[in-house]
Amino acid sequence: MQRRTLLLATPALLGAAAGARAQQPAWPQRPLRIIIPWPPGQATDLAGRVIAQRLSEQLGQPVVPENRAGAGGMIGTDAVAKAAPDGYTLLAASTGPITTAPLVQRTPYNPERDFAPVASFGLSPYVVVTNPNFPAQTIEEFIRVVRANPGRYTFATSGTGAAAHLITLMFHRAAGLDSVHVPFQGSAPGLTAVVAGQVDYAMETLAGTGPLIRQGRLRALGVSLVNGTSLAPDIPPLSRTEGLAGFDAGAWVGMMVPAGTPAPIIERLAIEVERAMTNPEVRERFASIGVEPDVRRGEAFVTYLREQRDAFQRVIEAYNIRLD
Repeated sequence: MQRRTLLLATPALLGAAAGARAQQPAWPQRPLRIIIPWPPGQATDLAGRVIAQRLSEQLGQPVVPENRAGAGGMIGTDAVAKAAPDGYTLLAASTGPITTAPLVQRTPYNPERDFAPVASFGLSPYVVVTNPNFPAQTIEEFIRVVRANPGRYTFATSGTGAAAHLITLMFHRAAGLDSVHVPFQGSAPGLTAVVAGQVDYAMETLAGTGPLIRQGRLRALGVSLVNGTSLAPDIPPLSRTEGLAGFDAGAWVGMMVPAGTPAPIIERLAIEVERAMTNPEVRERFASIGVEPDVRRGEAFVTYLREQRDAFQRVIEAYNIRLD
């Protein structure tokens, strides 16, 4: 009797569930906001605004950029971690607050627990640059000179534990270099010091170094992405240098949402990001800000994030870097 009652009830239950799904409102029905945890003009801000504009057109709802800068990107990132997981609050995510900061200091959020990855949309290549008077014309000569004089040369970064610092240490470790670290409050003053000859070299983003390279104020020796970059095809990849085969490092930018956001919304956003990045105008605007288009979604993005975390973890442990 109980089995018969259950069998009779099952179609009704399934019908009710299907009806409930059918009554769920389509997404999106109102404006979205994308939190950019950096000040205006920074690479993540510029890339995030390009994506926001394109998504507005594709989704049929405004995607409004909102800058919440501070604490190396952690303030805005934490705001998204604590936002409602309803698909209306997005994060312009990047290497610093998501990948590296939690490895070197306490953060008010847990990247793996508090966020759902949507898709990456770009990579910032890093370039080894020197003052034009530095006694090396190529990356091979540079490595020979610096390796032969441990502790003599200095390198600038945007701060201890920053992506530029850690990527430079990856390069040093692979090339067997020992130089003196000179941290600055941001990449601009560090590069200014290299231009002035106060610091010997730096390894900074193409976005930051590109204008100075084109003006002849810095000499570019090598780029960090394994296959080089289409944005500066004349700069050879470090991976072609003897002893650096396979070297591949960069700073990613992408989109995340609060954990618990419905899977269909995440999938729709990922598809729309991928679609946006096929647009020639979007790719051209990315090139203008020194960001290489690079789209990964779903498991590919999750795997990439894991690999990045592990790579940074290794260099952090090798150099015993902590900020708290």
